[in-house]
Amino acid sequence: MALTLISPAFAHGHEIPVRYTDDGNDVSPPLEWTGVTGDVKSLALIVEDPDAPDPARPQRTWVHWVLYDIPPSARSLEEGARGADLPQGTRVGSNDWGKRAWGGPAPPIGRHRYFFRLYALDTELRSLTPGATKADVQRAMDGHVLGEAELMGTYEKRRHRATG
Repeated sequence: MALTLISPAFAHGHEIPVRYTDDGNDVSPPLEWTGVTGDVKSLALIVEDPDAPDPARPQRTWVHWVLYDIPPSARSLEEGARGADLPQGTRVGSNDWGKRAWGGPAPPIGRHRYFFRLYALDTELRSLTPGATKADVQRAMDGHVLGEAELMGTYEKRRHRATG
């Protein structure tokens, strides 16, 4: 399956605009995809940072957003998508802040990489409880992935000037 994932807000491998980060409005960036075929029953999106807390010495992967049961008829997520803005039927999992929402880049040090991974599945993940974690979604997807697309953006926290 030739699944592709892009954002009109930033190119693969380039910096994520401040608007979508903790330094800005902390809204999710717009995303668009193509290549979903007729055998796809649902889509899942996981956004994570493998460079936490320090890219020079990463210790864990930080999960920023988990969406699942995105209908296969959907072709995009608009900027700031949440609640009623999400395609009907989409369920929101828990991120590593313990919230069922987008959590934008907020790296404590250095330039981090943020991977947006879209999965095309041959099933729906209706057996998952509301607020499922990345691990829950990955276990449920096991053996059901028909295709995957990846978009990577980077971000380094803005340094604030001292005042006074």
